[in-house]
Amino acid sequence: MSDRVSALDGASFKGQVSVRENGLRGMITLRGDLASEALRAVAAEVTRQGFPDRRGAHCAGETGLCWMSPDELLILVPHGEVAGALSTIGTALKGEHHLAVDVSDARASFTLEGEGAAIRNVLAKLTPADLRPGALPVGEMRRTRLAQVAAAVWFHEEGRAEVVCFRSAAEYVWGLLVNASEPGSEVGFF
Repeated sequence: MSDRVSALDGASFKGQVSVRENGLRGMITLRGDLASEALRAVAAEVTRQGFPDRRGAHCAGETGLCWMSPDELLILVPHGEVAGALSTIGTALKGEHHLAVDVSDARASFTLEGEGAAIRNVLAKLTPADLRPGALPVGEMRRTRLAQVAAAVWFHEEGRAEVVCFRSAAEYVWGLLVNASEPGSEVGFF
């Protein structure tokens, strides 16, 4: 059996902002009734994060609970804890309509770090989403596209943002982020 590796093996780049591929990241898609007390409780239990409001992203360290749609959450846990989290979810939601799937190997994750306005400028080159701090505040997720591929973007804090995309598009998204971060390509939107 081969060892698991992330899409870009932790690649990093320093330009206007630092861009890095986050390596192996545990990700679970949980679909169900987000008003269900049992679903809300188990999602908070496996992540140790508060349940997010609409478009919210509550993340700290390697764990996170992100609102993806009216019936979908993205659960972030350390890669080695995915099987245990799925078991906990399955037990807690037994008999309740839901779907919990390990999507860790189907997604790639990138972190952008630097001055907040610089990160927003880099991302604004790639997405039609409104990235002004009032439109995309810290702790809120936006599902959008980066150039031609689907992605989700959120700010953990003003100087650190995360991007999640399909693993099959990881190299493409990496190229977009690096190119948009190249020194001398500043556009000054923010």
